[in-house]
Amino acid sequence: MVFHDISVTVEAETEPEPTGDRYAETTENAFVPTSRETTSTFAIDADGGAYANVRRYLEQDGQLPPPNAVRTEEMINYFDIDYPFDNPGHPIALNGEITACPWTEGNRLVRIGIQGRPVAEEDLPANFVFLIDVSGSMSGGDKLPLLKSGMHRFVDKMAKDDYISIVTYASRTEVHLNATSGKDKKNIRRVIDRLRSGGGTNGGAGIQLAYEQAEEFLIPGGNNRILLGTDGDFNLGLSDHDALLELIEKKRESGIFLTVLGVGRGNFNEATMEQIANKGNGTYEYLDKVSQLEKVFFQESGKFNTVAKDVKVQVKFNPDQVKAYRLIGYENRLLNNEDFRDDTKDAGEIGAGQNVTALYEVIPTSKGVTASGPAFTIDFRYKLPDEDRSIPISLEVTDSGQSFAASSDHQRFVASVAGFSLILRDSDYRGTVTYNDISGWLNDVRLEDEYEYIEELKGLVATARKLE
Repeated sequence: MVFHDISVTVEAETEPEPTGDRYAETTENAFVPTSRETTSTFAIDADGGAYANVRRYLEQDGQLPPPNAVRTEEMINYFDIDYPFDNPGHPIALNGEITACPWTEGNRLVRIGIQGRPVAEEDLPANFVFLIDVSGSMSGGDKLPLLKSGMHRFVDKMAKDDYISIVTYASRTEVHLNATSGKDKKNIRRVIDRLRSGGGTNGGAGIQLAYEQAEEFLIPGGNNRILLGTDGDFNLGLSDHDALLELIEKKRESGIFLTVLGVGRGNFNEATMEQIANKGNGTYEYLDKVSQLEKVFFQESGKFNTVAKDVKVQVKFNPDQVKAYRLIGYENRLLNNEDFRDDTKDAGEIGAGQNVTALYEVIPTSKGVTASGPAFTIDFRYKLPDEDRSIPISLEVTDSGQSFAASSDHQRFVASVAGFSLILRDSDYRGTVTYNDISGWLNDVRLEDEYEYIEELKGLVATARKLE
């Protein structure tokens, strides 16, 4: 057996694609022999932006996405697959399963699921600051007009104890609306309707002003969050990539979370937006059409309320049973093993009612499940939203040799999405998986699909097959 090198390349951004869009260049995680390292540590990533962007390529552009646009963890975590919440002593519940790997004979597929505690929205007073890019690059119909539609939908669901501010940036920054109660919807809508695009893009100054606004109207113990709507094209002021991220790292200490809503195409800088969300203790979503607005602002609005932050996962593999392992996705969320207990190290967040999934592909030893002891142990650490000390929690999952055909709906579904990602990336680790395999697995899934997102995925798989 020849193992690929463990090295991972994650750069700030690549040269623009032919479309003009920019993506972070990512090399997939390799198999790691347990003879070299038995422990794997990473931060969760609850983003769903990559899936919506891939959908845009397939549905609207009629082309396959560039490989760097396909981040497997975001493809999977786009979907609400509703893990049970059965751990009331913590804000997160854990779920896991081990089966045969459906694309590599003899290997095992490990699923680690995390479910955020549901929270009644009416119990969550909120201080939201919409930070909207109104520069000239935002003039297209799939940019500022789409964001404004989303803001109107957001206002629809605001309670009287929720407050919203509106800050814009272009060549200069401006506060268009100071914190205003949800009971004054008419005034809020009037301000939204007046937003127009034009000028340069001083994103750094806009972010600074948005944090100042959020701090001025901070609700202690409430949901304090900035929602940044942009195509990510920063070209004035603090446009240096590293300096911008350093600013956000400092500002997150204030207890204010930052969600990024990406829009548009042509000069779409996803590399910057995804990293801004990571550094700002928030999530990154891509808005490709009106129905996505409904998903982000209504169906899954719990994402805007963090129930656990700095969530880390550490898996320790038993070398008697595991010859090598590979974390599928999460390339830019890897941590050093010593970071697991270091509460100063940033990690990912999970929102109310939100689920997050991670997958490992495992090469078993010749002893396999017949060896003594568990194949691995899984430990987690998280912080409460307003705390600085992490809390440990663990998950035990037994490998009983289960086949993929006998696996749960959860397992078949996430394996389907992961397999789709492997094909779209033309991955070295795709094994034998085909579009027909994925379609067959999805047809066997019996998960609740109220909004028909699984049905939509089936259509995307068919579209990709025709385009390849």
